[in-house]
Amino acid sequence: MASLAGKTALITGSTQGIGMGMLRGLAQAGANVVMHGLLAEEEAATKCQELEKEFSVGVGFSAADVTKPPEIREMVAGVQRDFGSCDILCNNVGIQYVSPVHEFPDERWDAMIAITLSSAFHATKAALPMMLEKEWGRIINTGSMHALVASPYKSAYNAAKHGIAGLTKTVGLEVAQKGNITCNAICPGYVLTDLIRNQLKNTAKARGIPEETVIKDVLLADQPTKRFVTVEEIGGFVRFLCSDEARSITGACLSVDGGWTAR
Repeated sequence: MASLAGKTALITGSTQGIGMGMLRGLAQAGANVVMHGLLAEEEAATKCQELEKEFSVGVGFSAADVTKPPEIREMVAGVQRDFGSCDILCNNVGIQYVSPVHEFPDERWDAMIAITLSSAFHATKAALPMMLEKEWGRIINTGSMHALVASPYKSAYNAAKHGIAGLTKTVGLEVAQKGNITCNAICPGYVLTDLIRNQLKNTAKARGIPEETVIKDVLLADQPTKRFVTVEEIGGFVRFLCSDEARSITGACLSVDGGWTAR
């Protein structure tokens, strides 16, 4: 495993799920990590202490409101103050809402674009100067298979994730000759997170069918492997993308979807 000792990673939306998988994967390689999300101060402090003890790395926390660009800029500046630099940026934060286009609430559209897409732009804009100065950096965006293909009733999510793909490609091209800096998007299929576990239970109850049937015939109907992607797999992939062996991978939208987009 390549060492990331001395590097610092900021992972947005990382108190649980995919973001926490990314954070743990990077901490395992020795990187200092900054967790971000909506946690009470005491709970955040406890999680930071647990992670510091488990991985013997520095751990920070931010509760920045990513709908507000000044708070995003301050979050990135805080990483620089506390750890010296923001070497790795994982733009992972996002939300979901499902509705037909003609019924989609305006405020939901605005929130999803702000949180899922615009926050990635503002964080990248704030962190990139540090990476350019050091001629080393990794920007990893969470895409989803919906950065590559669409599903009905998810207009804002599809639009935001397709936007992430475009942002990823643009930044990858802009930094291609600026040293060892890359920008990529990871595009997972269904990942077994607490959010999906709750969705699984609710769907099984609503339809009156076993959870195993929901997994096979509903959630993973279009995922050929018929198994969930794990947060550990995502964390390991992020860790690889931060290694020097991956320095020629840039501007790419990389499927981790059990074959979903191979169809």
